[in-house]
Amino acid sequence: MHVVLVEPEIPSNAGNVARLCVATGSTLHLVRPLGFFLSDPKLKRAGLDYWEHLDLVVHDCFEDFLEAVQPKRLFFVETGGKQLYSEVSYAWDDYLVFGSETMGLPNEVLEKFHEHIITLPQLDVRSLNLSNTVSIVVYEAWRQLGFVNVKKLI
Repeated sequence: MHVVLVEPEIPSNAGNVARLCVATGSTLHLVRPLGFFLSDPKLKRAGLDYWEHLDLVVHDCFEDFLEAVQPKRLFFVETGGKQLYSEVSYAWDDYLVFGSETMGLPNEVLEKFHEHIITLPQLDVRSLNLSNTVSIVVYEAWRQLGFVNVKKLI
């Protein structure tokens, strides 16, 4: 599975997502511009000591990301989508795309991929925290895939 953060702004959110990616065997793609440096202490702290295990790819822009990975399927997680994240049948090579904390995904991306927008239900809030949203969607996808490669529970 692939998690894509487009122009993330808050280092602790990206660090939390990095740790989640290690925990679920997902690749993390960061699409520039970033609101922080990869050496930011808040980013490193949130990711704890998992950084050496992270499959991380950094792309200069969204077009570079598309050209580099040539994804088969993309799902864009955005407030106000018409399809719930839980109504999707996920595949292991899917790309789950999330926008920045303050702006969401760029309008041109949403317009181009409008049929692939999914959303989370919520009451009376503008949006959820980015790292929480990523966690919810990634774990639903991983659950559908039978928690592939999970360590055996005692």
